[in-house]
Amino acid sequence: MELSLATRTVGEHTVLEVGGEVDVYTAPRLRERLLELIDGGARHVVVDLGRVDFLDSTGLGVLVGALKRLRTAGGSFALVCDKEPLLKIFRITALDQVFPLHPTVDAAVGAEPTGASA
Repeated sequence: MELSLATRTVGEHTVLEVGGEVDVYTAPRLRERLLELIDGGARHVVVDLGRVDFLDSTGLGVLVGALKRLRTAGGSFALVCDKEPLLKIFRITALDQVFPLHPTVDAAVGAEPTGASA
């Protein structure tokens, strides 16, 4: 149930690197960190799920909430994910149609900052 969160800046983007398990127990920490970033002025956020081993519906809800909050603020939100088990979750829930998904952070920050492309 460990969760690691690290933030770095790449150009205009704030990259939140997430590691471990994102579940009902750890999702509140992720939500809190995302809100801190957005409330602190971050407008182009990339969440790197490259080191995430598990993601449940609570974690998905946190990501959807952050996406909505950023879009309302005129920002963009993208996910970095190249692990097939996690990609399968996004496909099954049709959230692959909602989130811009990228294989690397470089691909995510190189994409249009509108957050409209997937």
